[in-house]
Amino acid sequence: MKHRPRGSALLWRAIAAAALLSTALMLFGFAYALQDVLNPAAPAGKGNSPALGERKPQREDKSVLNVVALGDSLTKGTGDVTGQGYVRRVVAGLSEQGMKAKLVNNLAINGLRTDQLIEKLEKDEGTRYALKQADLILFTIGGNDLSGLLRTVLQGGGELDMGIDKFTEELQAGIGRLETIFKRIHEVNGEAKVIYVGLYNPFYPIPELRPGSLQVQNWNNEAYRLSVNYPNMRLVPTFDLFESEAGVYLGSDRFHPNGEGYQHIAERVLQVLQEE
Repeated sequence: MKHRPRGSALLWRAIAAAALLSTALMLFGFAYALQDVLNPAAPAGKGNSPALGERKPQREDKSVLNVVALGDSLTKGTGDVTGQGYVRRVVAGLSEQGMKAKLVNNLAINGLRTDQLIEKLEKDEGTRYALKQADLILFTIGGNDLSGLLRTVLQGGGELDMGIDKFTEELQAGIGRLETIFKRIHEVNGEAKVIYVGLYNPFYPIPELRPGSLQVQNWNNEAYRLSVNYPNMRLVPTFDLFESEAGVYLGSDRFHPNGEGYQHIAERVLQVLQEE
């Protein structure tokens, strides 16, 4: 009987072992790839990334004062034919004073009420993220709440004093919502300076509606009381600017300020910021 050389047998055994190992590796790789297809992993970092409103923005230039505005039509600048409103005038005024300032975003919406702003502050990730970028926050809110109450009272009785109890009740509810707004802004960004521009009575030129100024002042007084709970927050008064029989600082709609009215508001905001 003939026998193969011993070295040849070892060679064949080595080849067989290598082939077996190669097959095993191929099967393992196929199983791993199939598992990856059937159960894809989340992209790296995406599964645990915070929501937009919870992220902390990266500042490119910390020497620039980031300004963010929000609220209703007064902050949007409605009534100013130049489109600047008080917000852009404040930013320009800061620059004239030698301070680098940039308007990051103006999120104001015509007709916005306190309940709607609360919803944005609590649920709108874009709003929260914008506020986190701010060094200075400018806002107005409450005018649409009060004007809506006034219309309700007048439609119900024809005179303000006929529905004053209902008006006062709703006014306090509005103040409660304003308190929530102050709190939410502070929670989102407790380091930024916050300027709340107080309300005025656009109906002062109408003698029958002048008593509404008392309720506007009640709102402003309560707003001031709330603001002192936050060291970075200030209330800027505007009511006296518009208490003229001629309404010289009102725009063509006789409700919003004109360019000159917004200029005076901006000057008061700048004065408060200078005192900081």
